Amino acid sequence: MAIPRPARIAVFDSGVGGLTVLAAIHRALPELDLRFLGDTARLPYGTKSAHTVERYALQAAESLLRDGDVDVLVVACNTASSCALPALRQRFDIEVLGVIEPGAAAAVAATRTGHVGVVGTERTVASGAYAHAVAALDPAVSVHARATPLLVSLAEEGWFDHPATDAALRAYLLPWLGDPAVQQIDTLVLGCTHYPVFALALSRVLGDLLDHPVRLVDSAEPIARLLARRFAGAPGQGTVELFATDSIERFERVGGLFFPMAHAQVALVDL
Repeated sequence: MAIPRPARIAVFDSGVGGLTVLAAIHRALPELDLRFLGDTARLPYGTKSAHTVERYALQAAESLLRDGDVDVLVVACNTASSCALPALRQRFDIEVLGVIEPGAAAAVAATRTGHVGVVGTERTVASGAYAHAVAALDPAVSVHARATPLLVSLAEEGWFDHPATDAALRAYLLPWLGDPAVQQIDTLVLGCTHYPVFALALSRVLGDLLDHPVRLVDSAEPIARLLARRFAGAPGQGTVELFATDSIERFERVGGLFFPMAHAQVALVDL
């Protein structure tokens, strides 16, 4: 696709978790101009109603797109992807990508047992979005979802490999894995963009609870590959703009564990 001006991708999330998606895009396309908003003042989205999440997502997108010159909006939040994509696509005349379909496609391609697990926020799990996306690709694949909302707070604290994290994972996963069908999962979708930082802890706990390996899938790399196919060679200076709706100091401190903050300064915005 020929773009006469620098290509720009806008990305938003409820907090710093979406920086995992931004980091993957930046690695794949360092020449692209990127703009990221973390709605840290209203975190977490996962405990809110679908109507509220849709309203928040529209406001976040409005802020990012206000200046125009954005080619693609990436909703780097599973909860917002499950609730707000239709409204975003109706409101804005640009391409809007969510993270659920790429994650579902990667899981379907990875599973050999036909049993896929999903861990995510309450709202994402309640929406059934992953089950619908997987069924559209391969109805023979079973999806087993588990809400794990406390992990968002642990990620925002930077407690990626911490005794409290292991305790929370075991409390969530042990009863869930007591189901014989769930025990057959060989692929686990990290259905929240905060969760890739728990890859080591998840692998360790799953290794203790199951007698076979489980592949972890997150949407960051599939999204980055999709954009790389589309924008490879596009002009750009490789600039990164970061915005937060609350506590720049905290965003920089915790966000720096997800994305190299040396690439950009963080500005405070009011939605």
